[in-house]
Amino acid sequence: MRVIVTGGAGFIGSHIVDRLLADSHDVLVLDSLWEHGGGRRQNVPQRAAFVHMDIRDEGVKRIFSEFKPDVVSHHAAQHSVAISARDPQYDAQVNVLGLLNVLENSVKAGVKKVIFASSAAIYGPPDRLPLTEESAQRPISPYGITKMIAEHYLRFYKSDHGLDFTALRYGNVYGPRQDPNGEAGVISIFIGKFLQQQGVRIDWDGEQTKDYVFVKDVAEANLAALERGSGSSYVIGTGKGTSVNVLYRTLVEISGFDAPVTPAPMRPGDIRECAFDPSLAKRELGWVPKTKLSDGMRETFDYFKERLPLGVF
Repeated sequence: MRVIVTGGAGFIGSHIVDRLLADSHDVLVLDSLWEHGGGRRQNVPQRAAFVHMDIRDEGVKRIFSEFKPDVVSHHAAQHSVAISARDPQYDAQVNVLGLLNVLENSVKAGVKKVIFASSAAIYGPPDRLPLTEESAQRPISPYGITKMIAEHYLRFYKSDHGLDFTALRYGNVYGPRQDPNGEAGVISIFIGKFLQQQGVRIDWDGEQTKDYVFVKDVAEANLAALERGSGSSYVIGTGKGTSVNVLYRTLVEISGFDAPVTPAPMRPGDIRECAFDPSLAKRELGWVPKTKLSDGMRETFDYFKERLPLGVF
């Protein structure tokens, strides 16, 4: 297949590109390399074509027309909850208007399907766990709102334009290439601090839990969605919540370093517990998470450890 991966120079997108190339698909990466987005040119393999472009750009029409993709994997986004709260208009410009630009040009270029990176943020505080595809959606951040809206647009374009889709609602994705600086996932932030022999901050009492899913397992879900999951949304997680304290203790064991801990109060909007039930993805996509958390954390730690002497984080 011919596949355009928007955001393909980023953390999750670049792993999807790697997996598509491994199965001999033709891939074009479209990425703005936004400084807050984590996209890096060096994440794009030589075998993939690369276009430096924002998804809101009028030039997207030309790229789609010339490449003629069968599938678009849409992973370009404003992904920061904090930035979305500070600047909801910018968040909507990228995550809604950018999406519409991609969908409009997908229709014009004869794209068969869009695979969309959705998020657990569409749910907000859960009534009960584990979360499923049918759980109530009450997002509490502009980012979560735009991801929820995006899924409605996907359904509209399928019903009115025949553009198929599969939406993947990610849990807390972690792994190599995730930016350990700024607002990233707690695992990569902790790893960065451990490798630099620095202390870490643990909010609340550290017993709050989230569903951490390894990025290479997420890439496998995207590969499965190329030909499965027509017109549906799926939660992509492990089915298990893990506390921040467990993450900390695991990294102490992996690194051999007892990082000093600074306690901090609960952050506004923090959710006490979160876990997914990925059984629908297993039944319909044939996808199951295969990576144990400790193994994924060790692989991520080793990835950043190799780059520490080069100052490449």
